[in-house]
Amino acid sequence: MKTINYVIFIVVAAISSSVFAKDSDKVFEKRMSANSVAMEQYAIRHGKKIPVAKQYKYGMKLDVVNVVSMVRPAEGCGVMPAAMTYEDSEGVLNTVRYTVAGTCRKGG
Repeated sequence: MKTINYVIFIVVAAISSSVFAKDSDKVFEKRMSANSVAMEQYAIRHGKKIPVAKQYKYGMKLDVVNVVSMVRPAEGCGVMPAAMTYEDSEGVLNTVRYTVAGTCRKGG
């Protein structure tokens, strides 16, 4: 009986974490969409080209002079998406998407 309860617990936990991951991705995409609109308006106001988001790759050189906006990850465990829009030394707006370790709640 204990084995069955343990297996049921593992299955429910796995399904829950999968659902949460999908929800956190939706939260991030919603935040990213709102950020894209805000950065488009910022670019127009400052006479700059609208940035296109690029995925960060290990070793990629970033020339960050001024951070304009950060899209923080949804709260949760595991690897979570995040993004940053910045101006480089030439005044060009850049947006980079990257991943960070999630922040898990400890103790409830």
